[in-house]
Amino acid sequence: MRTNDDIWIREVGLRDGLQSIETIFSTDAKLEWICLEAAAGVPEIELGSFVPAKLLPQLADTKSVIAAACAEPTLRTSALVPNFRGAIDGFASGVQQLNYVLSVSEAHSQANVRKSVAEAVTDFSRICDYRKENKEYANVKLAAGLATVFGCTISGEISINSVLKTLEELLLFEPDEIVIADTVGFANPAQCREVFELVFSIVGDIPVSAHFHDTRGLGLANVGAALDAGVRRFDSSLAGLGGCPYAPGASGNIVTEDLVFMLESMGLKTGISLEGLLAARTCMTSYLHDEPTRGAFVNAGVPKGAVLASPVNRLGA
Repeated sequence: MRTNDDIWIREVGLRDGLQSIETIFSTDAKLEWICLEAAAGVPEIELGSFVPAKLLPQLADTKSVIAAACAEPTLRTSALVPNFRGAIDGFASGVQQLNYVLSVSEAHSQANVRKSVAEAVTDFSRICDYRKENKEYANVKLAAGLATVFGCTISGEISINSVLKTLEELLLFEPDEIVIADTVGFANPAQCREVFELVFSIVGDIPVSAHFHDTRGLGLANVGAALDAGVRRFDSSLAGLGGCPYAPGASGNIVTEDLVFMLESMGLKTGISLEGLLAARTCMTSYLHDEPTRGAFVNAGVPKGAVLASPVNRLGA
């Protein structure tokens, strides 16, 4: 794992992006995209999800993608698992990290995985126990993600007390990472600052990541608020692909290229080449079938005279 950068970015377009569009990428197309992002310096890519192929045919080749992507020496590989059954397959795949996500909204949890929040927490405990019981998986990291933290399209406002209660329950099982997600794009900067400050007050030394959607144009503003609260790990998606199948109107993760430019222009090192990201974007969009893409940096580029933080991003590099 790289330790010389200020910010850790996880590309989630291969999972969150592809699950939300009609186009089905071939395995070779996915690997071309992955290789270009790895070459650009992206430290981690969420490669897919262990769900039944009939539900998400776009991700049916996740196991094959993981097997090939693990050959990238600089890349941390991760994959989403929605339940215990998916985690068993995930452990066996050779992926380096499993990202388990549960919703703190009861209604969204039922719509997404047909479980109550309490049942979803129990599922995570079973996954942690399985790792302990199978020593060959001891080095596989487990991230616990909390979805709909800032609001839910079904239930509306989510109580911060219910968020913290669920978080405290998950912390009992000693996850390797906590992910706080604005699944449906409800968050605002003031809310983000408050939530992350409270999260940091109870997580101890466990790394905390932020997963934002730009549904209402506040994605990067929320990143700024999360930075102020101490977050140094962010999820993003090339060209802003992404969304939640059970949250209408929540399409659009924050754009990886725009996020990297913002952070680098603030003097924070990501270790990621913007030119490399644009090459990956060109590759990825060439396989899309009329799906919309997003982003400002792709059109505007680096301002004249700007100096960015990472050596790979400096003008003329």
